Amino acid sequence: MTVIRQVQVTFDCASPERVGRFWCEVLGYVPTPPPQGFASWEEYTASQAPEDRDSWFVAKDPSGAGPRLYFQRVPEGKSVKNRVHLDVRVGTGLVGDERLAALTAESERLVALGAVVGQVLYADEENESCINMRDVEGNEFCLD
Repeated sequence: MTVIRQVQVTFDCASPERVGRFWCEVLGYVPTPPPQGFASWEEYTASQAPEDRDSWFVAKDPSGAGPRLYFQRVPEGKSVKNRVHLDVRVGTGLVGDERLAALTAESERLVALGAVVGQVLYADEENESCINMRDVEGNEFCLD
C-alpha cells in the first residue's frame, strides 16, 4: 500500500519575503502566522540581528490542499535553468483561443507583480498553449 506524504516546495533565493509574497499573489496563498511569541512578522523581524533578517519565509494554501512553500536565503545567485519548476494551472479545461486568452490575461497580471514573460508556446497538433515565465528572482515557471 502506498503512503501519501505531504510535500513542501523549497525555493532558494536572495530575498525570501519578496519571493514568497510574489508567490502568495500568484497562487492565492497566505503567509504563515509569525513564530510563537510574536504578534506580527514585523515584531519578529525587529527581534533578529540585522544579518538574520529575511532569511526565510513560509507561504501556505489557506484551504490546506496545496503544498507549503518554503523560501530560504542562500548566498549564491541563480545561475542555470531550473531542474524543477511549478506549472500554474490557469488554463485547465480550456482549449484554443479561449485558453490562450486566459493564459495571456494571467501573464499580464503577473508581469504587473514583477514576473517576466519568457516564451509563449502556441498550440499545435499535440499540445495546447502555455507561457514560460520567470518570477521576481528569475526562477522559471509555466502558465499552463
